[in-house]
Amino acid sequence: MTTKSEFSAEEWTRIVRAPFVAGMAISMADPGGPIEIAKESVAMLRAATSPTSREQLIAEIALDIQAESQEKRNPLKGFKPAKDAPGSLAEQVLAELSEVRGIVAEKATPAETEAFGLWLVDVAQAAADAGKEGGFMGIGAVRVSDREQTMLDRLREVVSGA
Repeated sequence: MTTKSEFSAEEWTRIVRAPFVAGMAISMADPGGPIEIAKESVAMLRAATSPTSREQLIAEIALDIQAESQEKRNPLKGFKPAKDAPGSLAEQVLAELSEVRGIVAEKATPAETEAFGLWLVDVAQAAADAGKEGGFMGIGAVRVSDREQTMLDRLREVVSGA
């Protein structure tokens, strides 16, 4: 059983931030208006603090996310994709998630690593499902846009270690 104590402070910060980075990937894939962003953020936080996995590692991460949320700390502190950096913003987000998955895989069991990746996808899916995209005044809108689905598929690949 892997616990928080097995990671450095920097590694743990990146691990705790990962669900928000996964949600950011969805928001970046198909940016909506302020209402959609708010809905995605609430859904993302709800999914991040209520994981379906029973793995101890994920429970510890979720508790830290909940504590940071209650203290009104910026969950993305220390991570900001740069427009002038190599690769698109989406590629930078996916690279961060791939690196974090690698950090988890180095110290966690394969089952914990798989559960971590599935949880990140769950958080991103919750964000994608939170608001309707496109259409006019809700008419013709879809729950998950094509761009969001493409990002979900890419995210699934990245966090599965494929």
